Amino acid sequence: MFYKSIHLRIKILFLLIVIFFILILFKVFYIQVFEYKKLNNLADDLWSRELVIEADRGKILDRNGIVLADNLTTASLMLVPNQIDNKEETAKSLSKILGVSYEEMYKHVSKKTSIERVHPEGRRLDADTAERIKNLKIDGVYLVKESKRYYPYKDLLSHSLGYVGIDNQGLSGLELQYDSKLKGVNGKIKYYSDAHGKNLNKSSVYVAPTQGMNIQLTIDIKIQESLEREMNNISNMFNPDMALGIVVNPKNGEVLALSSYPDYDPNNYKNYSQEVLSRNLPIWASFEPGSTFKIMTMATAVEEKVVDIYNDHFYDSGKVHVDGSTLRCWKSGGHGDQTFLQVLQNSCNPGFVQLGQKLGKERLFSYINKFGFGEKTGIDLNGESKGILFPLDRVGNVELATSAFGQGPSVTPIQQVMAVSAVVNGGYLYEPMIVKRIVDDKNTIYEERNTKFKRRVISSNTSAIMRDALESVVSKGGGRSAYIDGYRIGGKTGTAQKQDNGVYLVNNYIMSFMSVVPANDPEAVFYLAIDNPKNTAMLSSYTTTPIARRILLDIIDALEIPRQDNGQEKDLEWNDKVIYTVPDVVGKSLSEAKKELYNFQIIVKGEGENIVEQSPKAGERVEDQSKIRIFVQ
Repeated sequence: MFYKSIHLRIKILFLLIVIFFILILFKVFYIQVFEYKKLNNLADDLWSRELVIEADRGKILDRNGIVLADNLTTASLMLVPNQIDNKEETAKSLSKILGVSYEEMYKHVSKKTSIERVHPEGRRLDADTAERIKNLKIDGVYLVKESKRYYPYKDLLSHSLGYVGIDNQGLSGLELQYDSKLKGVNGKIKYYSDAHGKNLNKSSVYVAPTQGMNIQLTIDIKIQESLEREMNNISNMFNPDMALGIVVNPKNGEVLALSSYPDYDPNNYKNYSQEVLSRNLPIWASFEPGSTFKIMTMATAVEEKVVDIYNDHFYDSGKVHVDGSTLRCWKSGGHGDQTFLQVLQNSCNPGFVQLGQKLGKERLFSYINKFGFGEKTGIDLNGESKGILFPLDRVGNVELATSAFGQGPSVTPIQQVMAVSAVVNGGYLYEPMIVKRIVDDKNTIYEERNTKFKRRVISSNTSAIMRDALESVVSKGGGRSAYIDGYRIGGKTGTAQKQDNGVYLVNNYIMSFMSVVPANDPEAVFYLAIDNPKNTAMLSSYTTTPIARRILLDIIDALEIPRQDNGQEKDLEWNDKVIYTVPDVVGKSLSEAKKELYNFQIIVKGEGENIVEQSPKAGERVEDQSKIRIFVQ
């Protein structure tokens, strides 16, 4: 019995041992077959190290694909301290190349870490510096590709584009607003080392970075360059407190150009104050608009049928009294008897006071709101303000009168441009936009932005009347310096007095000009404003309109607007040269041609009496006494 019990125990023990070994074999099999991938990844993580390869930011392009924000390939210094045998010599060599102290560099090479990024001294190195470090051929010293943001046109569109920081993150403008789309996905080089940082005999793994998405803007670089050029001219000529310009397509709200002074070079943004960096004036600045606001008052009066601008008359004595306040016209003694079309042409304040009184505060301010004042336009840029309007219950007779001619409300330039766009495009108020589409590096469209219609403000008939009226301001009124022969230009000047703590300043104005081209079928609305220009006449017709004319010529060229010789003829000023149409003299005799070309200087080429060719050709418009070459045989 005793032996049987021992025998049973031996069998049970043996069975337990067998089961134990079976479990071990099963566990080994399970690990090798089912958990191999997981454990292998854990082992990789234990021994692997990663060097980050920064992704290129997406490019920012103009509407025609011209690159406005690009990338430069640079290198950054990375160290693996455990792989550096002679730390003193390495620190000495690197400190000389980078121009930093030996002590500072020694801290980097001896740091107790698996990977040390030398920041900021070793970031975004130029090609020469990177080559010198590469030639050292020191174990543990690595150069890793980094991308540096580069703006090839420097200060062009700087406030809207914005800038990026040292880690390639967007800090302002479109760079900040669309940072998540632009920044891309970083890649890496994965290598293996032991606990002492020594390389293991195992192949490294390269994971390629993914470039960020490209952003295509509505901006036309030709118009933008023209605007920037004139901003520089304004700065040199007038030394203003600020200046700005906006060009918009009134048919869809696309921004064609946007500029302000002072500006900055985003390649070197650290050289500028935060005040300069943060103020995108066309969407941020808010001020009393002055006479450009009369466009909206006149459109409201026409729409509400309180005036027939061609037949109704107003007598301007030079001033008008409202509740004890005297509101004056800019012309001493006034303009006398005028139609209301001439009231607009002459920018006559008392005439607009009467229009405001005819409308009443409820109707006038209702349209001011409909035109988008007092609210943000919704442009896809950061930092937009909404201006300031009088609360209706605080609008008395004086506030109504001054608001009608543009003193009182505080508005932004972009609000004015969009409101005037609605006046001339048939009455449609659109939301402005500067980003047209977002595409990947294969040009596949990720997002397409469409025109955003907000509301109808005035009728197409009122819009047609206003287009004609604005053209007459340029042909016969205060905007004549912007007249371009052969092209139909509409516009309105503005001279707004500035306030400081509720008191209007003396000889401190914002000069502005709002223009439309072509006036009969607008393709561009352009606004130019100059704040406190120095050493010039305090009238916008002398300050802004000649500059605006140069930009309008470039807009005509960029948009390929054809000549239109059926526009309104300009009332000539004392310094204007008469423009004549060149007659057709080909096929006529020399004596006959001389009779027809009496307004020109004739240069005869060849021998004979019959004309076979002429230059300029028949139908072209040239100034009085221009040279006409005729070829005879």
